[in-house]
Amino acid sequence: MRRYSRITGTGSFLPPRKLTNADLVEQLAKTGVETSDEWIVERTGIRARHFAADDVSCSDLATAAARRALEAAGLAASDIDLIIVATSTPDMVFPSTACIVQNKLGANGGAAFDVQAVCSGFVYALTVADAMIQSGAANNALVIGAEVFSRILDFKDRTTCVLFGDGAGAVVLQASREPGILASDLHADGKHVGILCVPGHVSGGSITGDPLLKMDGQAVFKLAVGVLEEAALAALAKAGKQAVDIDWLIPHQANIRIMQSTAKKLKLPMDKVVVTVDQHGNTSAASIPLALDAGVRSGKVKPGQLLMLEGVGGGFTWGAVLLKL
Repeated sequence: MRRYSRITGTGSFLPPRKLTNADLVEQLAKTGVETSDEWIVERTGIRARHFAADDVSCSDLATAAARRALEAAGLAASDIDLIIVATSTPDMVFPSTACIVQNKLGANGGAAFDVQAVCSGFVYALTVADAMIQSGAANNALVIGAEVFSRILDFKDRTTCVLFGDGAGAVVLQASREPGILASDLHADGKHVGILCVPGHVSGGSITGDPLLKMDGQAVFKLAVGVLEEAALAALAKAGKQAVDIDWLIPHQANIRIMQSTAKKLKLPMDKVVVTVDQHGNTSAASIPLALDAGVRSGKVKPGQLLMLEGVGGGFTWGAVLLKL
């Protein structure tokens, strides 16, 4: 009998420290950087973001989200035999943040590793976990997106520092006789490395290059809208579905304009799009599971519905996953 995988629980966590646009505008003004709530909202749809305290790590956020997902699924940490963490802001160079989360949860023994595909990371990680469950390599997986992007922001660059926030989202993915993950479509194009990157690394005990985020916003926007439509349509085709069948589009929460443009291309009304970017900004790999959990816990996203998850990020990477909840 063929094995499938289904999401059986969702969870998320945002750091307590919430900065509204007004808070950030006031903070930036002290360093001579000028912006406004109106400027941020008009261009991005973002109204607030959460920043982790200095003593809080990516794995702390991931662990909190994972515990909520486990509770929703009715599983104990000891039931988990696979942990994948999608992140671009790990606790350490190594070991993986997934190994650290595994230890904090007390879920030791199963496979644990990180996936680095930036804002597409959760879609990539979910696809990998699905393949491992279908193959029999795992039965109960935790798939987590977690980021502390506040640590890599240049607060002298108003075009990027207002966009990002910290947070984590998680799902429990379990083996099932009924299809849950229906199709996925993943891509990357390394020639676009330069339009969104953090061009620094650790060498000889010091940082070489620039350890802060750099982005060509216009280039990212232009590329994102096109590839998100292509990935969504490809996933639909693989599953024998059409865009009209989608109950909810749950995109990477980067910019409301990108989400609106993608929905328009798929001929989906915005009332079929889960939007949380206004409350937490761009949380990179965490944004899709954050939005998914918000939709589930609000009661809008229900079991049996068809969901399209999609993301695009530095690399350049992009992808989509079509699933039945």
